Amino acid sequence: MPADVEIKPQVYRDPRPKEYFDRFHARSRAHGPEAVYEVVRLITVLYSLVAFRARGLGSENVPNGPVILAPNHASFMDHFFTGAFIRRRVQFMAKSQLFKGIGAWVFSHGGVFPVRRGHQDEEAFTTAFTVLDRGGAVVTYCEGGRSRTGTVGTEARPGIGRLALESGAPVVPVAILGSHQVRNWKRLRFPRVTVRYGEPFRFEVIEQTTREQQQRAADYILERIRELHGELEALGRRQQDARRPVGVQ
Repeated sequence: MPADVEIKPQVYRDPRPKEYFDRFHARSRAHGPEAVYEVVRLITVLYSLVAFRARGLGSENVPNGPVILAPNHASFMDHFFTGAFIRRRVQFMAKSQLFKGIGAWVFSHGGVFPVRRGHQDEEAFTTAFTVLDRGGAVVTYCEGGRSRTGTVGTEARPGIGRLALESGAPVVPVAILGSHQVRNWKRLRFPRVTVRYGEPFRFEVIEQTTREQQQRAADYILERIRELHGELEALGRRQQDARRPVGVQ
């Protein structure tokens, strides 16, 4: 098995003030992704299909209306893999460090909104609740950071639990297999990537949640992702392909 590519250390705190990101939140709250979303989606989907022979399973499990998509996180491409096989435009909650230069324009016009890592960022939650209130789809991770080995993390961050409990939106666990080796394209190694959407579930609404309630919900979501990811690993790519037709839907 090829060695996992080295990943640069992650920066966990953004020193820029809250006010710097207000314009990005304002855009995401005012309306959904713009035309740039489809341009980026076309490029990344074609790249995923050709380079990584990406396949999507269970996209019919993603409902209309407000929904939280919760994938495991092992690559910078996971945002794009998650949205590649569903018709809906999704909005990503992304680390604030990505919002700089031309990337800030592309992300904000594409519906992405920032979360300031290392801070208690209420603005990110306000934006996420706004997107869900208008029937949108929010993609957010419950793991603390990217996995360097492809295994699903052992600790969940409570934020996704709060979002699910206080919004009442259904949660769709998403398992992405193989994306931790996506950076190996630099060594001319192109791993196969499989994305599987699990069955949606929802929690009873709690308007004001405690930290403990948020953590329990987040732990449950992570466990569902882990189960889904384990099934992909156990059954194997070929058996998954045989069980269900695939394609961009």
